[in-house]
Amino acid sequence: MNQPTSDSADNQNLFAALRAAFPSNLDAIAVETDNGLHYSWRDLDRATAMLANLLVSLDLPEGSRIAVQVEKSVEAMVLYLATLRAGYVYLPLNTAYQSAEIDYFISNAEPAVVVCSGKNFGWVSKIAFKAGTGHVFTLNEDRSGSLLERAAHFSDQHAAAHKSADDLAVIIYTSGTTGRSKGAMLTHGNMLSNALVLKDYWGWTPDDVLIHALPIFHVHGLFVAIHGALLSGSKMIWFGKFDPRQVVARLPEATVFMGVPTLYVRMLAEPALNEATVRRMRLFISGSAPLLIETFNEWRARTGHTILERYGMSETVMLTSNPYDPKQGERRGGTVGFPLPGVALRVQDDAGQPVPTGEIGGIQVKGPNVFKGYWRMPEKTREEFTADGFFKTGDVGKIDAQGYVTIVGRAKDLIISGGYNVYPAEIESYINDMSGVAESAVVGVPHPDFGEVGVAIVVPKPGQALQADRIMAQLKASLANFKIPKRCFVASELPRNTMGKVQKAALREQHKSLFV
Repeated sequence: MNQPTSDSADNQNLFAALRAAFPSNLDAIAVETDNGLHYSWRDLDRATAMLANLLVSLDLPEGSRIAVQVEKSVEAMVLYLATLRAGYVYLPLNTAYQSAEIDYFISNAEPAVVVCSGKNFGWVSKIAFKAGTGHVFTLNEDRSGSLLERAAHFSDQHAAAHKSADDLAVIIYTSGTTGRSKGAMLTHGNMLSNALVLKDYWGWTPDDVLIHALPIFHVHGLFVAIHGALLSGSKMIWFGKFDPRQVVARLPEATVFMGVPTLYVRMLAEPALNEATVRRMRLFISGSAPLLIETFNEWRARTGHTILERYGMSETVMLTSNPYDPKQGERRGGTVGFPLPGVALRVQDDAGQPVPTGEIGGIQVKGPNVFKGYWRMPEKTREEFTADGFFKTGDVGKIDAQGYVTIVGRAKDLIISGGYNVYPAEIESYINDMSGVAESAVVGVPHPDFGEVGVAIVVPKPGQALQADRIMAQLKASLANFKIPKRCFVASELPRNTMGKVQKAALREQHKSLFV
């Protein structure tokens, strides 16, 4: 059974902190959608209470997981908040996942409740009931579905379940690009500590208006954006799906925008984007994938705003950020700024020794935002933490003399060619600077002599023609020979996931037989 409910001051339930930050005027607009719907703060309070009461009525065991794979809607956000309010564990699932992936997540997490889109109920419910899930509900983006129908019969009053900071609040499954996905366990304390730090660091105020155009099955959209707005009592302009023209049209009403690099590229293609459009904006934030320096510079030239890049992970929420306050330093393109207050970050070599300033090594972090461990994987959890409690992120990077952190890539992307370490991000930066190049990706593939060699995949800008041999010739004039890819291909696009990250595993698979 769930623990007794309480709104006492010592309750560390994340929802209790978010609810306490609601403005005194609960009838003010909290969320305005792209299709003209308005939700007041009172609506959010009542709706989360009704859904929380529905969950509690199911008499679920303590710590039950609520797995959710639905299209983006305000009601989906309300379900997340209601799960926290009721004291259960929220498990968001990417809407792109298919049956084999959902089967794995449900069998691994063993959720007590699954919520899916109505169109997927047939196959999702079969998987869920076979795995022992007791309850399957539907929720659609048009506010229909069995979940809301059932919740309508419950009270709109609910005291937030009493939780400690160390109690599990969310399980976020990693992307699984190097094998089976792992469930990162985040506590109420992990997320609240990070949200409070970002509220101060990024200067959130009740007068802010956030344009929310990100998915909500991921840390960026679900935690960083939503927590930021709710914790400051700020209004959200809510887009079910990103549409660059519509988003640009709403920028004059907003003050904060968070996006992945792809969204900035697409907005730059809109003629209506100019300094007048962003006259009220105070902060543009980019994350989840590397932002090309060309995009960074073009955005600044076009709008007068400097994008703030930051760095985080499913296991840690946010770790670093370029400064918001100019007194703390400039925002530097190509870097992810400084470690956030309370976060310890270091760069070490494979032997566990600190690397000199400016040298490349593995990034390790420690702080109240760092997750509890991987769900039902105690050995993997132990492997990923050092003896002194630092989490090994798997990212490779460096820290310069001023303290700015630069991410060079993932450790798994490192190419060891003939005994030399080759960092794809370094080669990509040279290629991306070439005339006519939109972007590139360099991956390692097996080679009989060198063990592994690089292969470059290059995407031209619209209307530009690129020649692979010329790209290779320019690289040879700039880089040591051991860093030069053995092959170069020109492609129309790079494969990406829903958050805009290049899927290098797919590229490695595509080209793995080139030399063997």
